[in-house]
Amino acid sequence: MSRIELKHIDKFYGSNHVLRDINLTIEDGDFMTLLGPSGCGKTTTLRVVSGLEKPQNGVMTIDGEEMINADLAYYAEPSKRGLNLVFQSYALWPHMTVRENIAFGLKIQKLPKDEVEKRVKESLRMMRIEDYIDRYPNELSGGQQQRVAIARAVASNPKLLLLDEPLSNLDARLRIDMRSELQRIHRELGTTIIYVTHDQVEALTMSTKIALFKAGELSQVASPMDLYMNPIDLEAADFIGNPRINFLKGTAEHANGKLNVSCELGELCFDQADMTDEPIPDGRFDCVVAIRPEQVQIYDEPAADRFPVKVYANQPAGSETLVSLQAGSSDFLSKQIGLAHYEINQEVYVHIPPEKINIYNAQSTRLIKRAR
Repeated sequence: MSRIELKHIDKFYGSNHVLRDINLTIEDGDFMTLLGPSGCGKTTTLRVVSGLEKPQNGVMTIDGEEMINADLAYYAEPSKRGLNLVFQSYALWPHMTVRENIAFGLKIQKLPKDEVEKRVKESLRMMRIEDYIDRYPNELSGGQQQRVAIARAVASNPKLLLLDEPLSNLDARLRIDMRSELQRIHRELGTTIIYVTHDQVEALTMSTKIALFKAGELSQVASPMDLYMNPIDLEAADFIGNPRINFLKGTAEHANGKLNVSCELGELCFDQADMTDEPIPDGRFDCVVAIRPEQVQIYDEPAADRFPVKVYANQPAGSETLVSLQAGSSDFLSKQIGLAHYEINQEVYVHIPPEKINIYNAQSTRLIKRAR
């Protein structure tokens, strides 16, 4: 296992500042996903860790040993970092069988022949493709080739495994299967994994921690559930979640240890214990009320803790139903489990658990009231 620390990493391509003061710690045994849209810096960060890119500023250590010290122009070779990298493309040798592809790197390490064979078979067993050991890459499906590429990476028992969007070339069903396999491998090996993706479902389902990138900067590092429930700003909240989070405009005032919020759903009040450390303006200020669609519960009858709304659209999708609702001039979405049907313009009543609501300062865009 490995502990990696990135300190004040800056990377430029000419005048393009692609990584801006990146500070990130990846603990032993973490499954750390670098998540963000295209061009945000996540793959460049992975390439810096691997040694394929040299940053202009900063320090990187693995288990306390310096691998990068830009001030001293010191960059350890990739071969000295104890890692393996799996690319988006499978990068298998077409003229070699599966056995030969996996054994190639082990032979370069000059391992005994019986040890090479043992590791080849064990890695294929872990990836559940031992029956394909004597096939060539062109005789395998895309999913099988990706399993071979990962088997090759784990065969050398790396203390650090880097995965650069390894599932993006697979169809939806294969991606689900491979997510399960990667989770299982992480549990069995205990290897530290750094995984790059723009797919939030991959990040949320596999990771122990997620580092969210935005325009070359590290926006937030958190567990998957904390990132989902409490995105640090409006941009992060809008990026995480499918269907997207609901945003409602409102006004707020912080007084007597309470945060009082007014929006199209009515008057809301939150305790000081749910506040973040973000500064809150004096007096009334504009805010944004953020609500996950699955937290919007629909009822036919009114009650004291329910708000009247109208149905704008009803979208049954088999296992779930998406219901578009209107409250005054605001539109928002509810996700109901299973099949449900509502008439257009039907008046219904919604309940939203106050503890599940996020409040953001509209001016700074930062989270001021967290969900729990």
